[in-house]
Amino acid sequence: MSLADSDRELVVEELDREPTPAEAALFENLWSEHCAYRSSRPLLSAFDSEGEQVVVGPGDDAAVVALDDETYITMGIESHNHPSYVDPFDGAATGVGGIVRDTLSMGAYPIALADSLYFGEFDADHSRYLLEGVVEGISHYGNCIGVPTVAGSADFHSDYEGNPLVNVACVGLTNEERLVTAEAQEPGNKLVLVGNGTGRDGLGGASFASEDLAEDAETEDRPAVQVGDPYTEKLLIEANEQLVDEGLIESARDLGAAGLGGASSELVAKGGLGAEIELERVHQREPNMNALEILLAESQERMCYEVEPKNVDRVAAIAERFDLGCSVIGEVTDGNYTCTFEGETVVDVDAYFLGEGAPMNDLPSEEPEQPETDLPEVDLEEAFDAVVSSPSTASKRWVYRQYDHEVGVRTSVGPGDDAAIIAIREAEQGLAISSGAAPNWTDTAPYEGARAVALENATNVAAKGATPLAAVDCLNGGNPEKPDVYGGFTGIVDGLAEMCETLSTPVVGGNVSLYNDSVAGPIPPTPTLALVGTKDGYDAPPLSVTADADDGATLLLVGDLGLEGEARLGGSEYLAQFDGSDRFPALPDDPAALIETLAAVADDDATRAVHDVSHGGLAVALAEMVSDDAGLEVSIPVPESADETVAAAALFHEQPGRTLIQTDSPDAVREAFDGVAPVVELGSATDDGRLEVTVGDRTIATDAAAIRERRETIERELE
Repeated sequence: MSLADSDRELVVEELDREPTPAEAALFENLWSEHCAYRSSRPLLSAFDSEGEQVVVGPGDDAAVVALDDETYITMGIESHNHPSYVDPFDGAATGVGGIVRDTLSMGAYPIALADSLYFGEFDADHSRYLLEGVVEGISHYGNCIGVPTVAGSADFHSDYEGNPLVNVACVGLTNEERLVTAEAQEPGNKLVLVGNGTGRDGLGGASFASEDLAEDAETEDRPAVQVGDPYTEKLLIEANEQLVDEGLIESARDLGAAGLGGASSELVAKGGLGAEIELERVHQREPNMNALEILLAESQERMCYEVEPKNVDRVAAIAERFDLGCSVIGEVTDGNYTCTFEGETVVDVDAYFLGEGAPMNDLPSEEPEQPETDLPEVDLEEAFDAVVSSPSTASKRWVYRQYDHEVGVRTSVGPGDDAAIIAIREAEQGLAISSGAAPNWTDTAPYEGARAVALENATNVAAKGATPLAAVDCLNGGNPEKPDVYGGFTGIVDGLAEMCETLSTPVVGGNVSLYNDSVAGPIPPTPTLALVGTKDGYDAPPLSVTADADDGATLLLVGDLGLEGEARLGGSEYLAQFDGSDRFPALPDDPAALIETLAAVADDDATRAVHDVSHGGLAVALAEMVSDDAGLEVSIPVPESADETVAAAALFHEQPGRTLIQTDSPDAVREAFDGVAPVVELGSATDDGRLEVTVGDRTIATDAAAIRERRETIERELE
């Protein structure tokens, strides 16, 4: 990839001369889709990013949200999609490293990670190879740096075959006194580079992330993939903590896309300032590096700090204590952004023009067509087996058991539940975290599917008794120059923005990843949302039902059975398994009231268990609630004369916002949801570990052991 002719003309007009090779490379990378959001920025104004508790919104390395007057959390999310295809281990690992350094640059300590992963069909050898490498990379890096991976998702869809997605979110902890931003403060302050030595790895990573993957990408693009060192990152985390504690940092930026050139120019541009940088002063780990390599290499585990001159020696001493490299590479000025190398000026541009001057794209867009209804005729028991054992709905235990999700002793509810809960003892609050998307939903209906993704994540949090607080998004799409692809991408942006605003959940930051296209075609539009909510205390109702000797608890479904009017199975795993199509189901009329009521009911003393109904529909949710100690007898009230299509709709449709609640006070639950959502009594728990589901005149009978075997699809194939 090189600087486009139209862009070069703008640069020449601004500089009144031809750019130097280093300048041209800087503009190529910083004006790429990956850095400048040229196709997506015009759409992002749809998001509401403001709120009473929002301290720092979009535009910084991470967002900052207040839990109370003294305690802040940071939130960030990043994609490492192309690197993870080319080199799954290092691509995924460095994605973790990058989002953690975004957290550090805000003066925060990282306390939790969430990973949302998307691969091609699970039965394809290449998909399993990518899955194994990505999970190993995330677990290796996260475990080594001591940050727990507590939440996430993993989905499989044929359209990810040539371009998997690896989205990683990070939550950090800070307060008002410790808060740092990426906005340079004062001319005369020094720019100090701390961390790993600079090598040649990751050259051109930003531009590589802004183009379609070619057929030979796994070999040809490997030099664009960074190589991570989590042990150095751990030292950097602890050094950063001490630097912030001692108040030595005026502003900070981690070195990610476009390396030193990107971090240092963006830092001063945000402050309306410039810089003078001497590139030969950068500590290096490879010999004979030239100016362009030093400027653009994306070597990992590096931070750029603005430091007052009087504090430079102390910063260097702390870096030395943690065995980290440290270079005073220049200073902040009130002029241009300039870089010299061995006495020669190689860059001399206006920093704001470099960072913000890229023209936005005005692209044609086509609205997606509504799918026609083509429902398969499948035996109900066969469908139950197929959906419950599908890799997308099956247990993800093989993935998350490789992660240390308890390090840091804050994890109250770990992975495998609807949402994780982290103890924020500083504010005496539990922080619930849910992260994921639903490619079947947004492939079927981008706008409605994205609304459903937001509601689904909010439901996960509310099922643990938490109220949604804020969210960050990772908007993944294919080549935006294709009108149908851009139409789908526009749909997910608008849908996500609309539902988050409805739920009074500000979207405080995020990431955009386009050109996720390969010879296999574009990915489905994929709006990953990482949403957090808060609650008093750290306890939450379990996902599994309980049974005891004097059991009187009732199992209720809150939400639509899908039997009124025209049943819609669109976007369901059932149709994905049996090659059908249908329109996406309608969403609840008042989702905000639904989420508020659910959070209150989940925290009620009479509530024994709560589980949201989503991927795989009622069939999967019921299967997940039974254990060896407690089963369920369920009767779904459909007419006995109902055909297989009606029974399938009841069991497998995936309208979001629905939950199963086991309660000692069913009347109180009905009263709470009166006027908000329908409540249907389904049955009760048993003490034999069996699941019996009667739908009209059909009964599916199984037990916890058989369900467990069905749901071990991923584990069984990879071990």
